[in-house]
Amino acid sequence: QVQLVESGGGTVQAGDSLRLSCEASGRMFAAYSVGWFRQVPDKEREFVAAITNSGTNTYYRDSVKGRFTISRDNAKNTVYLQMDSLKPEETAVYYCAAPPMGPQHRVALQNWKNYRSWGRGTQVTVSS
Repeated sequence: QVQLVESGGGTVQAGDSLRLSCEASGRMFAAYSVGWFRQVPDKEREFVAAITNSGTNTYYRDSVKGRFTISRDNAKNTVYLQMDSLKPEETAVYYCAAPPMGPQHRVALQNWKNYRSWGRGTQVTVSS
């Protein structure tokens, strides 16, 4: 498994941008897909975006399409989540996570229960 550490969270105003980073340890990072999820208190963790191990395929929840971009740099063992035009309702703790090594189906990547390794999260607060 890989160990993951998120960074880049903070407090911004509505309409601003943030870029989150997810740095992984381990030599097999390029074999893992990576997903971003977010969670607010008393609500289930929800899928935000995912990228396959090669970076060929990316997936987004409908509400962030056109505003968020997930990317990866396997040479740096890092996955990024560029978030533009942020909204107050997107205030949450953002987590990156990795499912088991190898190819993953699109549907599986959107379900947090299929992920095995999680970072500790980074807080994103969007004020109105």
